[in-house]
Amino acid sequence: MQNKFKTFGIPVVVVISAIAAYLVYDSYLHVSTDNAQISAHFLMISSRVNGTISKVFVEDHQKVKAGDVLAQIDTSDYSNAKTAASAQVTSLEARVNEARVNFKRAQELIRSQAISKERFDKAHADMLDLDAKLKAAKSQAEQAGLNESYTKIIAPNDGIIARKAVEPGQFVPAGQPLFGFVAENKRWVLANLKETELAEVRLGQKVKIHIDALQGKSFEGKVVSIAPSTGAVFSLLPPDNATGNFTKVVQRIPVKIELENLSESDIDSLQLGLSAVISIIVH
Repeated sequence: MQNKFKTFGIPVVVVISAIAAYLVYDSYLHVSTDNAQISAHFLMISSRVNGTISKVFVEDHQKVKAGDVLAQIDTSDYSNAKTAASAQVTSLEARVNEARVNFKRAQELIRSQAISKERFDKAHADMLDLDAKLKAAKSQAEQAGLNESYTKIIAPNDGIIARKAVEPGQFVPAGQPLFGFVAENKRWVLANLKETELAEVRLGQKVKIHIDALQGKSFEGKVVSIAPSTGAVFSLLPPDNATGNFTKVVQRIPVKIELENLSESDIDSLQLGLSAVISIIVH
């Protein structure tokens, strides 16, 4: 038995001890977690005006450039409003010019006392009133032009259409989400670390990242921010520990890790929400 123990037991004990020592040393060098996901600038693109969609120019998962038109709202109502507002400005400009001429004449006549003070005051008031109406009309015309331009729904920057939720012929109110959009310029990892692991984590520390969906490939990054609160604080129903039902749970703190040296193909492969395993080098 002793010989068998020497033959098999001692090597096993040595291997287990070596593994344990390595794990202890690794935990000293790194803070790791698999509670992490790829994040990016994501937004829902909506229309700023009401209207009926006349054309949709993109499909799901299509790449677009900043300024590309994604959809077009029928412009008829907005073009008519712009035309009417422009006509109102033109009419008021003519009336303002006439009122200014009348006021200038009234100034000359009042000096020679050829007109009464009441007539002079009326000419002055008419000019000021028309000036104010012209300014208001110009503002309305400018807004009408903006509203017409808003009928083109455009990409805010380079990115990918994650989801299209609109079709031609559909009436859309202002503010209704039409396109899920993922910006193409940056990716980062949002890792949720246990509160007991944060003591050694600092801004600027290097991080090794592995993505579950991209086996065999690793990425580099650095810690750029640590959240000022736990995720539970901003949950829909945050826990109320004053109710007497307190159970201690290890809280997690979101840590943002910026991915570095990414190529265009890397950004394409790092899809929003992919699971990641991160290892922060703390020593």
